Amino acid sequence: MAKITKHIDPDIHFRVLNALEENPHITQRELAQNLGVSLGGINFCLKALVEIGHLKINNFQKNSNKSAYLYLLTPTGISNKAMLTTSFLKRKMDEYKALKMEIDLIKSKIKDSNLINDSTR
Repeated sequence: MAKITKHIDPDIHFRVLNALEENPHITQRELAQNLGVSLGGINFCLKALVEIGHLKINNFQKNSNKSAYLYLLTPTGISNKAMLTTSFLKRKMDEYKALKMEIDLIKSKIKDSNLINDSTR
C-alpha cells in the first residue's frame, strides 16, 4: 500500500473519529452522508487514519455481508481525539465569536440605516 502523505483536515479528522467512536458499525456511505463529505474523501480519511495508527478496521469474514466492517479507535486514536476535541471546540468558539461580531455590526448598520430613513420622511 502506498504511503498517504496528504494532510487530513483537522475538523474532518475529529468528526470522523467522533462518529466512529459513537457508531463503529457505520458504513462509509453513511459516514459520508452524515458528515457531508464525499465517499472518496471518507475512504481516503479512513486509510490515512489507519496508516497513522488512529484507527483499526476489522472485516467480518463470517458475515454474509462481506462489506461489513467494524471501525475501532486505537489507544493513540482515542488520545488524539481528546486533543482534536479541544482544538475543534476552540476553532468553533473563535468562529462563533467572529460571526457574532459580524452579525452585531450588520444589525447596528441596519438600525442606523432605519433611523436615517425614518428621520428623512
